[in-house]
Amino acid sequence: MYAIFENGSKQYKASVGDVIKVEKLDAEVGASVEFPIVLIADEQGVQAGAEVANVKVAAEVVSHGKEKKIIVFKYKAKKNERKKQGHRQPYTQIKVTAIGAAAAKKPAKAKKAAAEVAAE
Repeated sequence: MYAIFENGSKQYKASVGDVIKVEKLDAEVGASVEFPIVLIADEQGVQAGAEVANVKVAAEVVSHGKEKKIIVFKYKAKKNERKKQGHRQPYTQIKVTAIGAAAAKKPAKAKKAAAEVAAE
């Protein structure tokens, strides 16, 4: 089972137990965070759109950091124009603890239980 979730206008593929680097989050190490799911795939098939509107990926923040430095070098030939600049992208490392497929199924069970109570 895997899910594709969205964060910072980027999409990530995740399974339970995966450790993923995402855009930097304002959350402390050890905090729980949730992300909206775009697509979910499991034994029953693939679900997307309105079928997964209320389903979320739960994760725990493992650490914060910066990526390896990249060099941005701008150069214009014959103009003696050069500009060298470095960049380190900040990230948050998360560990996926649960994919909320069970959360999507719970309301259906609640509706069935309510229907049984009403029938009695």
